[in-house]
Amino acid sequence: MTINFRINELSLYTTEGRVHYEFPSDLTVLEGPTGVGKTTLLELIKYGFAAGEARLASVATEAIHDVAIDVSIGKEQFLIKRSLDAAKSKNMRITDVHTGVRLPDHSVGDGESSFNAFLLEKLGLPDDIRAAAQKSRSSKPGTRVTFGDIFKFMYIPQYAINRDIADSRDGYYDPKRKAVFELLFKLTDPEILSLQSSVNLMNGEIDRAAEHLKTILDFLRDSNTSSREEVEEKLLQATAEQDQARDELTALREELDPVIDRQTQTYRDLLTDAERTLAEARASVQDLAREREEIRLDQRRVKADYARLERMRDAGARLANIEFSVCPRCMQSLENRSVEDGRCRLCLQADPISPEQASDSYELHQLNTQLDEMEAQYEATEQQLAKAQRAVADRESLVGKLTAILEARTSQRVTPKLQAFSDASDRLATARTRQEYFETALQQWDRVADIEGEVKNLRAEQERLKANIAARKAALASHRNFVLDEIEKEFRTTITGLKVATVESAGFDRENYLPLINGKVFTKTLMSGGGSMTATQIAYWTALMTVARKTGTPYPSMLIIDGPRLALNTATETCAALYKRLLKGADEAPGTVQFIVSDNELPDGYPGGFTRIKFDYPNPTIATIRHPGQGHVEVIASADE
Repeated sequence: MTINFRINELSLYTTEGRVHYEFPSDLTVLEGPTGVGKTTLLELIKYGFAAGEARLASVATEAIHDVAIDVSIGKEQFLIKRSLDAAKSKNMRITDVHTGVRLPDHSVGDGESSFNAFLLEKLGLPDDIRAAAQKSRSSKPGTRVTFGDIFKFMYIPQYAINRDIADSRDGYYDPKRKAVFELLFKLTDPEILSLQSSVNLMNGEIDRAAEHLKTILDFLRDSNTSSREEVEEKLLQATAEQDQARDELTALREELDPVIDRQTQTYRDLLTDAERTLAEARASVQDLAREREEIRLDQRRVKADYARLERMRDAGARLANIEFSVCPRCMQSLENRSVEDGRCRLCLQADPISPEQASDSYELHQLNTQLDEMEAQYEATEQQLAKAQRAVADRESLVGKLTAILEARTSQRVTPKLQAFSDASDRLATARTRQEYFETALQQWDRVADIEGEVKNLRAEQERLKANIAARKAALASHRNFVLDEIEKEFRTTITGLKVATVESAGFDRENYLPLINGKVFTKTLMSGGGSMTATQIAYWTALMTVARKTGTPYPSMLIIDGPRLALNTATETCAALYKRLLKGADEAPGTVQFIVSDNELPDGYPGGFTRIKFDYPNPTIATIRHPGQGHVEVIASADE
């Protein structure tokens, strides 16, 4: 018995009102011409379940703001609502229909999806299953299985019905597709998949440890050591060489601590005193040179003041001889005016200007006195500076002589020992470097043993996991063979009944879980876009549902098919056989399966008894929004192309 999964109702809340559909029958056909919105309706169901990226037409994104799906899963029934508003679309609102209780909201998105965990739990599956590659030596744990992966086994979209089965053409998706198939038919279990993920992760750990080991062995090969014992021996040699060099340095230091005689000490004291007085003389030269420059600056300033006063005296004398003929204020003539001697012609007051007094002015006399004093001070400073410079030259000569005497006395005692000291220091540094190098090599030899032990333990643990996987698979082998035999038998019967002209033989690939047509995987035999591909798809999916129902596996009981007649066109016999097979699937176990089919039209002689919802351009699937008419919409299939 398959696990019950049935859509009871679908509601679309549009800008112009609510659109509501019910699916009470085991087989429901949405019938209408291309462009009325049948695929949009099915893609909205996919969107409502957050089962991957839905391909929504513009009428959906522009006119619909909420999708509500009443769905039964197992013995429970839920009302699931999702908004098409981008800001609200990651929030799923869920209500328990039986109790009327609003459950906590769930999230969807690129990261962790609590809604995905909710649906997987209702299907009896954990939400942490990973589909790891089993054949290749992969080091990846595999990608997580989601409800969207399960939904690929429940919905055959129009763009895939004549091309592909559950994305089997995408090689990267192959491990997940096969893992979902095995889960749904109990050919594996979550524990086996978890163990396989662990095995793959250990591949990565073993590879990293092996690469690390190779790096260490390359280093040890460059160190010219073949064993740990050889490194220990060379390390002892380096340590002994270091001790010997250190002893030599200690002895040389003791020899280089001289017992200095009195004469040498006197010369050193004299040199110290000469260097001190040389520094003082140099400082005195700098101070006197600065003082001399300051005197020159003051002289230039006083001379400038003197020149200014001279110019003023000369100007007054010149102006005193000027006789005004008219008043500069009222411009009246002054020629007939009688003026006493010694008075100003204009104001008639006593005339203060006297050339004799100007030349003997007090200010000029004071400035001359300052200049004389400054000149005397400058000459004295110049003499002191010359004396200080001679003192510097004398001290420099003395320092040079004393330094030469001391170097001559110490070179005879110290220089021969310095070379020996340098040689011993070099030997010590070389020995220390060799010691550090061999200590590192010794650590690496120890690390070799650790890594080899780590790799050995990892491989042992990996083999244990593989043995556990093999034992679990062996326990499922009988069930696996039975299920795959039944699928192959049912698929052959179904494909034969569909009367596909290009099919000569049919089978089932037990490794890839895909149909075989004429001895090859269907994608290598059948042309994409052809009616034979569509018929093979219907035969494959209906066979899976039939066998799942008979074998009691947790395969979902719902199958949505979009556009089976899309590629069949005039193949009326195959079309009739196709719908006959769907009717048979619904009749075999009433109430246990649900088929929802979208198609342009039904074949002649289609019997009643099932839900048949017809659409046309005046009455599209989203009835609250006026349809622009045939040829005025871009259908989803065309947009995909």
